[in-house]
Amino acid sequence: MSMVKESVDVDVPLHAAYNQWTLFEEFPRFMEGVDAVTQLDDRHNHWRTSIGGVSREFDTEIVDQLPDERIAWRTMDGGDVDQKGVVTFQKLDDLHTRINMAIDFRPEGMAEKTADVLGVVDRRVKGDLRRFKEFIEERGRAEGGWRGRITPS
Repeated sequence: MSMVKESVDVDVPLHAAYNQWTLFEEFPRFMEGVDAVTQLDDRHNHWRTSIGGVSREFDTEIVDQLPDERIAWRTMDGGDVDQKGVVTFQKLDDLHTRINMAIDFRPEGMAEKTADVLGVVDRRVKGDLRRFKEFIEERGRAEGGWRGRITPS
């Protein structure tokens, strides 16, 4: 497994950053290579991605979600994608939030392993966080959100 850790400070209140992040179907608006995310229920999402000419579909399960603090997920068994991660939200002050992301993933095939060694995944995650920053700051508020609690089983 490989690990990526990145963070970004956004100029919006904690509540707005967290709420926007819970709108998983909006991820293609700021995540490079994400074609679509379909929320199946409170815990499960179906992803379609196209990265480096490789298209994949896979499902994820949210394993821990605590409003305004964290969202942790993992891919479901049986697919080509093997990853788990957590995004945390830290209040810096009333108008600023730090978002931290950590992802563990298993590169598949020679192209993905090479991309991992060359830091392509790190740059992609950093770019996704930068685009999220631009996305949420342009609006100044979330377009919605889900405030439910999912506890680890």
